[in-house]
Amino acid sequence: MLEMNSAVESGKATLSIGEKYMLTIREAAVYFNIGIKKMRRLAEDNQGRFSVYSGNRYLIIRTKFEKFIEDSSTI
Repeated sequence: MLEMNSAVESGKATLSIGEKYMLTIREAAVYFNIGIKKMRRLAEDNQGRFSVYSGNRYLIIRTKFEKFIEDSSTI
């Protein structure tokens, strides 16, 4: 725990993709094995459902996207 606190204070905290709550388009594309263009299109079309627009980028809420995939027959 002490290591994590010092890492956070120095601004260099790293988590694996599976531990993150929100993923960038690139991270989500790698994690879910979906192309970047398709992932961006899904994020744009489903803003508020499993993606949020923060600043100049889309972020994917990993748990909500997992649920979206489970409920979808095609993406």
